[in-house]
Amino acid sequence: MERRQQWLRGVLDLCVLGALTRGESYGYEIGQRLEAGGLGPIAGGTLYPALLRLERLGLVVADWRAGDGGPSRKYYRLSAEGKATLASAGADWAVFVGNVNAIMEVP
Repeated sequence: MERRQQWLRGVLDLCVLGALTRGESYGYEIGQRLEAGGLGPIAGGTLYPALLRLERLGLVVADWRAGDGGPSRKYYRLSAEGKATLASAGADWAVFVGNVNAIMEVP
């Protein structure tokens, strides 16, 4: 479990950006998308600071909306810069994973 958490620290921002390619969403739903994608449960204390960081970097845009019979929700969507960052960082990640896999191959 600790290993997964260490890996997640390095790629959470990229995964959050990737989760938002399906369209805007609020925090809980983003966490559900990440879990359904195989990352396991993401604690709010991990996810929400990442969302705030991405918002401050201008990679996501957020706005509050009234909830349907419940509390207001903060919805997030990719900014143009977020889309560009995801494309660039995603390509870099694919190369990195390929390199790691090549190193781990047993002859």
